[in-house]
Amino acid sequence: MIAGENAMATQIRPNIHCSDAEWQARLELAACYRIFDLMGWSESVYNHISLRVPDKEGAFLINPFGLLYSEVCASNLVKIDIDGNKLDDNPHPVNLAGFTQHGYFHRHLDWAHAICHVHTTATMAVCSLEEGLMPINFYACNFIGRLAYHDFEGITVRAEEGERLLANLADKNILMLRNHGPVVMAKSLQAMFIQQWALQRACEIQMATLSMGRPPIMISQDVINVHQRDLAMATPPGGGPGVGDFNAWVRRIDQIDRSWRD
Repeated sequence: MIAGENAMATQIRPNIHCSDAEWQARLELAACYRIFDLMGWSESVYNHISLRVPDKEGAFLINPFGLLYSEVCASNLVKIDIDGNKLDDNPHPVNLAGFTQHGYFHRHLDWAHAICHVHTTATMAVCSLEEGLMPINFYACNFIGRLAYHDFEGITVRAEEGERLLANLADKNILMLRNHGPVVMAKSLQAMFIQQWALQRACEIQMATLSMGRPPIMISQDVINVHQRDLAMATPPGGGPGVGDFNAWVRRIDQIDRSWRD
C-alpha cells in the first residue's frame, strides 16, 4: 500500500467512476509502472504488469497498449475481464496477445493477484542459458529451487499454450520462459515487485560473473537452505514483503514526476 494514499483517494481523483478500493489499486499499479520504467525494466510499449481489482470479481487493471510506461497514470489504466475485454469506456486499446499468459494465470491461480512479465537484457540472457539461474551470488540464493522453467514456443499468443505454462509452473510463483523472459506472480503488487527486483539483480550479477572468463564459485545447497531460511530477517519494516521497498521507490518517483497520480 502507498503510504497516505487512502486519505487522498477521494480528494484528488480525476473524473473516473470507480470505488475507493479500485482507485487505490490504480495508484499502486501506476506507481509500479513508473518504478519499472525508472529501473530500466520497460520494453518500449510492450510487456505488462497486471493487477486484480480488489472489489470486483474477474476484473483486472493493465497498461494501455501504445503508451510508454512513463506515460501510464492511475486514470488511464484499462480495466479488463479475464479474457482481456474492456470493462470501462477507456479509449485506449489493450494488447490482447500480450495478456494471454497473464489471463491464464489469473484465471487458474486465485493467489496470483499481481503479475509482471519483462524482457530485460539480464533476465532474458539467463533464461537463454541451459543452466538458467545458477547458485553463484547472494540474490540467486533467494531463488534456487524456487524457479520453474518453460521451453520457448514462440510468441505467447495461443491460449492452448496456457495449459503447459501452468503445468510447468507447478507449485512455484516465478516461471522462467526460456529464450524469452520471466513471469513473476505474487499475492500483492509489492511482493511481486521485490521478487522482480531481486531476480533482476541475480541475473545482472550472473551475467557479470560469467563475463570474467573464470569459473564461478558455486554455493552449496546447505548454505542456500540457511540463506532462504533467514531471508525474512532482511525484510525492511513496512507491513509485508516488499512494502517498505515499494514505498521507498514511490518517494523517488514522486521527486521526479508526480503525474502517475493523475
